[in-house]
Amino acid sequence: MMEFSYQTRSDNLKKMQSEPLDLLVVGGGITGSGITLDARTRGLNVGVLEMGDFASGTSSRSTKLVHGGLRYLKQFEIKVVQEVGQERAIVYENAPHVTTPLWMVLPFYKGGTFGSFTTAIGLEMYDHLAKVKKSERRYMLKPLRALEKEPYLKKEGLKGAGVYVEYRTDDARLTVEVMKKAAEEGAMIANYVKVEKFVYDLDGKVKGVAFRDLISGETGTIYAKKIVNAAGPWVDKLRELDHSKKGKTMHLTKGVHLVIDQAKFPISNAIYFDTPFDDNRMMFAIPREGKTYIGTTDTNYKGNPKEPGVTLEDVHYILNAANQMFDIPKIEVEDVESSWSGVRPLIHEEGKDPSEISRKDEIFHSDSGLFTIAGGKLTGYRKMSEKVVDQVVLELAVETGITYQPTKTERLLLSGGNVGGGDNFENFVVEKTQVGMMLGLSKEDAENLVHRYGSNVDTVYGYLKTSQESSLDPVDYSMLHYGLEHEMVITPVDYLLRRSSQMLFNIHHAKKISPQVIDEMSSYYQWDEAVKEAHSKEVEEQFKLHTEFSS
Repeated sequence: MMEFSYQTRSDNLKKMQSEPLDLLVVGGGITGSGITLDARTRGLNVGVLEMGDFASGTSSRSTKLVHGGLRYLKQFEIKVVQEVGQERAIVYENAPHVTTPLWMVLPFYKGGTFGSFTTAIGLEMYDHLAKVKKSERRYMLKPLRALEKEPYLKKEGLKGAGVYVEYRTDDARLTVEVMKKAAEEGAMIANYVKVEKFVYDLDGKVKGVAFRDLISGETGTIYAKKIVNAAGPWVDKLRELDHSKKGKTMHLTKGVHLVIDQAKFPISNAIYFDTPFDDNRMMFAIPREGKTYIGTTDTNYKGNPKEPGVTLEDVHYILNAANQMFDIPKIEVEDVESSWSGVRPLIHEEGKDPSEISRKDEIFHSDSGLFTIAGGKLTGYRKMSEKVVDQVVLELAVETGITYQPTKTERLLLSGGNVGGGDNFENFVVEKTQVGMMLGLSKEDAENLVHRYGSNVDTVYGYLKTSQESSLDPVDYSMLHYGLEHEMVITPVDYLLRRSSQMLFNIHHAKKISPQVIDEMSSYYQWDEAVKEAHSKEVEEQFKLHTEFSS
């Protein structure tokens, strides 16, 4: 198993400064990760700089679905549905451990957006456009059968339901698995490095960046033949640095999700439903790891995209929708265990409400030569990456005479994805769970590790041998040390929030173990008291952000 650690990061920064790259990618979210992997597998010498942690922006704050965007059919965005719909199965086959098919129930009610006919036609079109395999094609249910399928649906006015397949994912882990695969292929990658300005040649063409290492404080310059701005909500900040922010600009909208224990919100199916308000919006409620998460809002956002926060208004909006849609005891604000919020970097369209703005991606190419990719969806990351790299290699071919290969990512297994394909994944889980149990783990713990790490689970199991030396329990010890040495975990929040999702779906456990995680990392990295205290403070701030709501 290849190392992907703090040391790797330091080595990569030195290498990136030693000679010009073919391509430098700025941004380590899902789009930047995808571009890095696509370019590297075509033979380009590639580096990537991320100013925070991988997926720390929008890419860890989605609805955590690799889905085809059924609602875009209402907006007649046929090409968007067709492209991202077909990508779902590709993303799944390349990483079955982080992407899970699940049946989604779409109930329709008297006076709602969808009726029996429109649902049937819409889902049939969806199946056709997305080239859904036979076993996952939609079917329709009459009201009584819909209630048998999901007894907690509101009965009043129910006219039936459509049932179809979507894919639940762990967005932060999908991003890091793409990045790890790019590293295995030879890409040079560093997180917590901020681009402070662009460097230009005498003709005004961009030829590099000046950066600051946010961990060590060191500065330097990296040169590259081509630079792609894939900074998500921050793409316009980089365009301003490049003096090329003109024409189309970003329009940020905020999305909020709430996490509630399944004992309080006991649905057994994923549900996609009309909000009971006059705002033409829809919501998802999705079971996961003993919890149900529900969202999302879609409101204009003007503040700092780093931490958009959750307001009581956001919480009441979502809970009111849930309480009117499901036949369960009323969910109160105090039942919300955790939450997350993020911003969508959409391309501004004058006069449109947030929910109406297209999710299409677009590539901007400035006079200086800087490429910027904006818009798009998590599901379509691979095709977006392909389009960007196609443009990059076309320019390089004209300028250098070198012809690069076409994309290779359609059937490229991501890190952890070598499990024998999607159809074999459950067999793989059974086999590797038994291995974990032989090493002393409970069936539940072993199974969870296999689902999280896929074919990398043997490396995670390898840390169990030294776990008795720590106050952390063996599972957390093994996950943390795997993260430190193979997933470039730099801060405790990297582990607690993005690599393990414990701050979202097991927040009580995350709070309990956070002092031990900080102690373990302090010992590993030999932090002094000031650094350790700063990390402790950041962890506390994150717990507050995920559990407290502003008025």
